[in-house]
Amino acid sequence: METTVRVWERLMVRMAIALMVAGVLGAAGTQEAADKIDRTVLPIQAPKRPVYQELDVRNVKTPPHFEVKAPPGAPNVVIVLIDDLGFGATSAFGGPIRTPTLDGLAQNGLRYNNFHNTALCSPTRAALKSGRNHHTVNMGFITEFATGFPGNTGQIPNATAPLAEMLRLNGYSTAAFGKWHETAVWEASVSGPFDRWPTHQGFDKFYGFIGGESNQWAPYLYDGVTQVELPDDPKYHFMTDMTDKAVAWIQYQNALTPSKPFFVYFAPGATHAPHHVPKEWIERWKGKFDQGWDKLREETLSRQIKMGVVPSGTKLAPKPQAIKDWDKLSTDEKRLFTHQAEVFAAYLDYTDHEIGRMLKAVEETGQLDNTLIFYLAGDNGTSGEGGENGMFNEYTYFNGVREEVHDLLKVLDIWGSPETYPHMAAGWAVALDAPFGWMKQVASDFGGTRNGMVVHWPRGFKAKNGIRTQFSHVVDVAPTILEAAGLPEPKVVNGTPQIPMEGVSMVYTFDNDKARDHHITQYFEIAGNRAIYHDGWLARTIHRAPWEQKVRNPLQNDVWELYDTRADFSLVNDLAAKNPKKLAEMQQLFMKEAEKYHVLPIDDRLFERALAENVGRPDLMAGRTSLMLAEGMTGMMENVFINVKNKSKTITAEVEIPSGGAQGTIIAQGGRFGGWSLYMKDGKPAYDYNFLGLSHATIASSQSLPPGKATIRFDFAYDGGGLGKGGTGTIFVNGQKVAEGRIKRTQPMIFSADETADVGIDLGTPVVESVGAEHKSRFTGRIPKLTVEVSDVSAKAEAAVQDAQKEVKRTTE
Repeated sequence: METTVRVWERLMVRMAIALMVAGVLGAAGTQEAADKIDRTVLPIQAPKRPVYQELDVRNVKTPPHFEVKAPPGAPNVVIVLIDDLGFGATSAFGGPIRTPTLDGLAQNGLRYNNFHNTALCSPTRAALKSGRNHHTVNMGFITEFATGFPGNTGQIPNATAPLAEMLRLNGYSTAAFGKWHETAVWEASVSGPFDRWPTHQGFDKFYGFIGGESNQWAPYLYDGVTQVELPDDPKYHFMTDMTDKAVAWIQYQNALTPSKPFFVYFAPGATHAPHHVPKEWIERWKGKFDQGWDKLREETLSRQIKMGVVPSGTKLAPKPQAIKDWDKLSTDEKRLFTHQAEVFAAYLDYTDHEIGRMLKAVEETGQLDNTLIFYLAGDNGTSGEGGENGMFNEYTYFNGVREEVHDLLKVLDIWGSPETYPHMAAGWAVALDAPFGWMKQVASDFGGTRNGMVVHWPRGFKAKNGIRTQFSHVVDVAPTILEAAGLPEPKVVNGTPQIPMEGVSMVYTFDNDKARDHHITQYFEIAGNRAIYHDGWLARTIHRAPWEQKVRNPLQNDVWELYDTRADFSLVNDLAAKNPKKLAEMQQLFMKEAEKYHVLPIDDRLFERALAENVGRPDLMAGRTSLMLAEGMTGMMENVFINVKNKSKTITAEVEIPSGGAQGTIIAQGGRFGGWSLYMKDGKPAYDYNFLGLSHATIASSQSLPPGKATIRFDFAYDGGGLGKGGTGTIFVNGQKVAEGRIKRTQPMIFSADETADVGIDLGTPVVESVGAEHKSRFTGRIPKLTVEVSDVSAKAEAAVQDAQKEVKRTTE
């Protein structure tokens, strides 16, 4: 036995040595192969498999292991993208809100003060990650408002592979955390397809939310394509959660594959509404905005000039006429608006802190010097969608409901808490976009499209605390990363020939602040607001403000302006009247670029685009009047659920009541800030319509249901006569009426961007506070079958008229 053991030990030692040698040779073989492979066709094909005739494996040399690796010295890459943050907000660019993480990167890196985006969320993100213009990747507007026209379909084409996929197929680990907002809305369900979900767009790991915004206290999240169950923690906040997940992922990469470069896309929901932030952060900003938005703009411009982030002599652009002068506001208005700004500032302060915590994890790997960091302080300008007064609940904006100052003051003390879904007054958008005049959505003004960006890469360039003034755009980021990593732009990805990138690498600016611009021409267009930049000149037209329901002029009658941006940083000196020839030349150039990049035909419709049937957008529920469900079917986003708005509906639930009675949600859609729920409380069926968190209509039975099977039916007879009207609700149990009541108003356009429809539970925030949400709301019985049916009230009325006419004809014959 002893001899056998020794023989076995010697054999194991020889095998170990052989494996070590093979590993070394394999690594060498891999690098040698990597030097010869064609990286313009992805994925890179493995070498032809050898064919052997030898019987005994001991007599054959192990072939080298084939593994695609990034070029030697390729940097890690981190892109940080803040949401809805203007040029004049951060301390790094002269703004009033401290951003120590951004400041620290700037002091050891480069500030870009002539960097641009598309003026809106989805378009900027798709352009950033593809290196192509937003219409080229079919993202002419946000995904929720996609249409049937090329350039606006909301479906990223296979011919525009994202940067993450290029890096992944070249040997990078890749991860995305936070906001996505690039998946076609009808594809955002458990049925897929998942082609345009993050994990099919080049990311090995995704943790975040799919839509355009999320409740930061109670988000609807995915880990990959799997729904995340939120912890039962009253202090939970998504900003901290996503940072924790990013830190852990970075630590895993360093522990398991330290020689493999990584790409992290870190895109918080901040500072997009809702402005949700822990109270202790809000308290730090008390009194910091008492001077008001007009004085704040002046202070910011003064700092910007002193810092050199805007040229000496720059003037403040006029603010829109709709924005009131601060000194003309009432005491109540000033009290309300200053606290809104305090909450917003706290939100950014808190976010920048968490970004610092994520970057600290990179530093602790020892790889910070060779990590190329892009910190984009905004995907567009600060949002003015809060309108004149701001909002306790942002969904009032999308449903055409105005919130008044006296009502908003009642919730001032809880502003930013889980009980609110707030946005701030538009005056702050102008102030935080200083020195420019406009804001988010306005693609024809630098207040909508110009954001501060900092690039940090100690090993990649020598310059520190520098300012770069070359014109650049989000489409330039992907080409910059490819050049920095020593990678060619691929011509074919996953079998699909690629549309060439339309951006220009910014590497030429890293160590040369005097370099001539490489990005010479760039169009801008969002919902009719449009402009063209060419070699320092900008021609533009303001087609509509974010708070305006109607356009200012028909597209063909828009009034155009002309600016020389080389001498006019903030666009205050309109040269259109002095130089009509140049203006005409620029307008012609816009049309040429618009045709080239699928901008035409321009679609300036706004809320009309919310209804899929109006604009040729696919709809999973198109043509359907009923949806059959059962318990366990949860997480159905509004765009993949049957539309019950502005219609009559019937909900029929077959339930099984346990002994002791049933409690909890039977079905719910929406949440605390708007929605409806059929539920049981104290064993009695009830229905609640929550109108934007402002009022509740509750219809409840006084009779408890005995144990056993039962059929609960809720009928809502819509009054008709337009959108958002009321109706009568009736509850039946086993065919017998048990309750009836009026619902005065309904939400005409949207319940929520991230709350869902759920059977047997109410995920996220509660529609009905007394029932609760998440596990507290879980139905204690069973729901084997549930059906939601809808009917168009006008169709029913027409049918009734026809029936009546037939009856009259029959009785008179």
